[in-house]
Amino acid sequence: MSQTPKPRMTGAQRREQLLRVGRKVFADKGVGNATVEEIASVAGVTKPVVYEHFGGKEGLYAVVVDREMQTLVDTIASALQSGEAGRPLLARAALAVLTYVEEQPDGFRVMSHDSPHWHGTGRLGSLLADIGDRVEAVLAGGFEEAGIDPKFAPIYSQMLVGMIAYTGDWWLEHENALTKEELAAHMTNFAWNGMKGLEGRPELRLDSVKPEETISPS
Repeated sequence: MSQTPKPRMTGAQRREQLLRVGRKVFADKGVGNATVEEIASVAGVTKPVVYEHFGGKEGLYAVVVDREMQTLVDTIASALQSGEAGRPLLARAALAVLTYVEEQPDGFRVMSHDSPHWHGTGRLGSLLADIGDRVEAVLAGGFEEAGIDPKFAPIYSQMLVGMIAYTGDWWLEHENALTKEELAAHMTNFAWNGMKGLEGRPELRLDSVKPEETISPS
């Protein structure tokens, strides 16, 4: 008895399938080692199908990265628009990034890999700059209330977002070390207790610290 042939995918369905397969292959091998042949083989199609939809590996990679960047930016933006402020805002942002890492590990790995020379915006650093721009406005308001010049907000926003994202990258490889809630709590603790006492005009001190500036054992 002959089997009923599977319904043929529409062009849109095939494109989505290739994006899923491409993301997985790029995450596992890196874009430099990934090949159109392997992507086509995993998807069960011929190489010309990949070229038809994306023009080649470079085009597929660009769409995968752009999608992942937008997903993570939207995730962070949603957390920042929660109406919270202060420490709860930091906690929500940290947890949002870790939730994305947990739910979309392949997508995060694609962005964490080094960008090829022909794709200048695919690096995690470019993503962090985009997210940092969104955080900047939030920090600027808090700086003004604390009497700190808001022109420094871009610096702190990049440091803050970088800490959260790169720690998330570490956690992806050490997921069993602690839960995302535990890690988010530690990141918030570090960021908040380090930021709430910010000096308006910090000085670079390279000489020996005074006794009162040393850290007392707990």
